[in-house]
Amino acid sequence: MGVSNGYTRLAMIASDTERAQEAAHELRQSQAFCPIDEAEAVAVIGGDGFMLHTLHQMLDSGDVKPVYGVNLGTVGFLMNKYRKGGKLLDRVNRARSIAIAPLRMEAVTQDGAKTTFCAINEVSLLRETRQTAKIEVSVDDRVRIDELVCDGVLVATPAGSTAYNLSAHGPILPLDSNLLALTPISPFRPRRWNGALLPDRSRILLRVREPSKRPVSAVADQKEVRDIAEVTLEVAHESELALLFDPGHALDERIVAEQFIA
Repeated sequence: MGVSNGYTRLAMIASDTERAQEAAHELRQSQAFCPIDEAEAVAVIGGDGFMLHTLHQMLDSGDVKPVYGVNLGTVGFLMNKYRKGGKLLDRVNRARSIAIAPLRMEAVTQDGAKTTFCAINEVSLLRETRQTAKIEVSVDDRVRIDELVCDGVLVATPAGSTAYNLSAHGPILPLDSNLLALTPISPFRPRRWNGALLPDRSRILLRVREPSKRPVSAVADQKEVRDIAEVTLEVAHESELALLFDPGHALDERIVAEQFIA
C-alpha cells in the first residue's frame, strides 16, 4: 500500500472552459469539496495555463497550499490525467509531492517605477520594436556579457525549462538540478554564445542598453512590464510551491522523459 498524504479537506477550482466545467460537475457527484480557505489541498481542473494562473494567485495572496492538477487542457505538463469515477480525494492522498521554487523578478522601468513579480516557468526580456535589443548580462555582480544583441533573453527554472526555454533551444533541466537556464532568443552577437547554466543561488542582472532606441519588455510567466531599464532575478526559495502527481507520473520523471522525445 502507498503512503497517504492524510488530507481530509479538499477544495476544487475549475477553469471556465466547457470541458473543465463538465468534469468539475462530474467530480462533485462523488464527493464534497470545501471552500479554498478551509482546504488542506486544492484540485485545479483545467490546463497548464490555468494551473499557472492559480499558483500565481496563491503566491500573490500568500496562502500557498498543495495543488493537484486534473488535465482538461491540451498538454497538461503540470497536470494529472482526468479519470471518471472514484473519489478525487483518494487520488490526491496517494499523490507524490514535488516542490518547485519560483523566480522573483524585480523590474525597474525607464521612468524609475519598480515592480516585483514571481515566475514559475521563466522570465523573458523581449524587444518591443523592429530594432534588436541590446542587453548587458551580469551574474553575482560581475558583468559576463557587455552587450548581448538579440531578440531577447530568458531565465528559466527547471519546471519551466521544457516550455519557452526549450523552444528557444535552451537546455532541459532536471527538477533537482538546482540550476537555472540563461538562454538567448535569436542572438546576433556574441554569435556563438548559446546560453549558460547557473546555480539557483545566483543573482542575475539584465540591463537594457540604448533603451530609448531599443525598448524592451519583461514578462514573468503571464505578467508583463514594458519599457524596462533593468531586471534583477533570484530564486524565491521561501515561496516554494507543492505540486501533487499520481505515482509514476511526477513532474521530475516527465522532465527526464522529455529529453528522449525525438
